[in-house]
Amino acid sequence: MNRASPVIAPLLLTVFIALLTSLPTAIAQENDQEDPDTIVLSDTLDYDDNDRESIFIGSVVMTRGDMTLHSDKLVMSEDDDGFQFGTATMDSDELVYIRQENTEKFEVIEARGTRGEYDGKKEEVTVIGKAVVTRFVCGKPFDTIKGERVVYRQKTNTYHAYSGPDSAAPKGRVRSLAQPRAKSDAAAAECRDKSSQ
Repeated sequence: MNRASPVIAPLLLTVFIALLTSLPTAIAQENDQEDPDTIVLSDTLDYDDNDRESIFIGSVVMTRGDMTLHSDKLVMSEDDDGFQFGTATMDSDELVYIRQENTEKFEVIEARGTRGEYDGKKEEVTVIGKAVVTRFVCGKPFDTIKGERVVYRQKTNTYHAYSGPDSAAPKGRVRSLAQPRAKSDAAAAECRDKSSQ
């Protein structure tokens, strides 16, 4: 089990929690801080209050604070115990696209895959199919993880990247590139200096 990057792992969790914003979460109820508003644009919306499910279809664009998600379909649901589940998928050759900005650190995280899933009960986030997660600092790529599937476990702050025929890496392997943290810190400091001038 590999330790997640201190930026990439929280990104994955943040992204998929945001997928479920139409339903109150146990975490949000315990948190006194106000959550940002969420806007979802789509061609259609089907909401079933009995099943606690929302289905957004067609050029779905979700914005929540500094995070955006693009997919063809977004399904959000909640079980009887209040645990939330979300799935974002594509109906074309395009990939689900997630972008999370952290302006204080001059960082942007981009995640792509054919499918993304969040399991609130297990507190797990999974990106499946041609999965790529990249961390940019001051516009430059620093850390990248590629595989067929990447699972992030919030409780243990760990992740697994799996190989397979639908991997984004060559020959179906897992490939990770992590540059020394000193380099990304230097890039952030350079951006910070430029922005203060």
